Formats: sequence, C-alpha cells, structure tokens
Amino acid sequence: MTFRERFMNHETEFDEIFDLTDKWNFSDETCTLREFLGLNAEEEDIWISESDEALEAFMEQERREASKK
Repeated sequence: MTFRERFMNHETEFDEIFDLTDKWNFSDETCTLREFLGLNAEEEDIWISESDEALEAFMEQERREASKK
C-alpha cells in the first residue's frame, strides 16, 4: 500500500512522507518518487510548485471529501 493510500485511509500521518522520501532517495528504486508515494500528478505539482504544507492541506481536503462519499 502506498503512502497516499494509507493517508487517505487514516492509517498514517502526513509527516511519514518525509521518511519515505528519504527512504526512496537512498534506495535502488527505479520508479519516480511520485510513483513510490502513490501521488497523482496534481498532488506532485502542488508539492513542487507550492510547499509541503500546501500538499498536506490539499490531501486533507481530498480525504475529507472521500469520507463523505
């Protein structure tokens, strides 16, 4: 299960993304960081162009909307 899946299922906190980014940086993974974390293109763009905080807020909103369905 990816970080995104665990986050959306309330199984992890957002801060885990930093540990996983470090893990990916020091691994032999051939996938992109985005793939490793399970982020979609929009989430990746927010993270790169805005900030960690902006991504967290965006994903929190996604999680709230998903739980209403």
